[in-house]
Order: sequence, then structure tokens, then C-alpha cells
Amino acid sequence: MRSLAADFPSREISFNEYDVMFNLSREPNRRIRLRDLNGHVLLTQPSVSRLVDRLALRGYVAKLTDPTDGRGAIIELTDVGYELFRRVAVQHMGTITDRIGDALSTEELTQLTTLCDRLRGEP
Repeated sequence: MRSLAADFPSREISFNEYDVMFNLSREPNRRIRLRDLNGHVLLTQPSVSRLVDRLALRGYVAKLTDPTDGRGAIIELTDVGYELFRRVAVQHMGTITDRIGDALSTEELTQLTTLCDRLRGEP
């Protein structure tokens, strides 16, 4: 992870900001409750809150009041944020591909994906 972060290809967003945007991009309507987002990233809750605030100031995410809990927040990846995420994702995938190369076969990559999904608690 340190190596990938060191070679992260964007000057517009940081590796951690990309991670938040990646997780938002995978959610229905590209939105998630802030407290649920905390479970998807390797940052402390206060760090995630500050990072989200920075992304919101730049227009990459919107921070909305949770209609079911006025104390909570829903974070939504904006169209501008999604376009930036997609552009950076293509570059980042190139970096990952350069590192991994042909070390794993397609079958092994499929198996690795299945195992990672299981570790994350996904079916």
C-alpha cells in the first residue's frame, strides 16, 4: 500500500481521497452514510470527516443531512467528483498493472477477487 500510495498518479486528489471516492462510486446512487463510510476505509473517523469536508469544499462530494437522523450525514459523490475519480482510476490501474504485471493468471485473479470479497463480508 505504501508503494502504491507513493506512486499514486494524481496531483488533484490524494491516495486517501481516491479511496473515499472509490468507495462512494461503488454505492447505489454513489452515496453512503458517513458512519458507514468509516467502515470501508483505513482512516479514523475524525480523519474521514476532515477528508470529506475537504472534498466537499472542492465540489467532489456533497455532504447532506441524513433525513432519518438529523445528527448524521450522507456523503454523495458529485458528477464532477465521479468524472475525476474515473480519470484517476484509469491511471491508477496502470500503476497497479505495472506492479502486478502477469504475476497472476486470470483464474488466480478471479480467485483473489472472490477471497477478498469474502473477507469484506460480501457474497
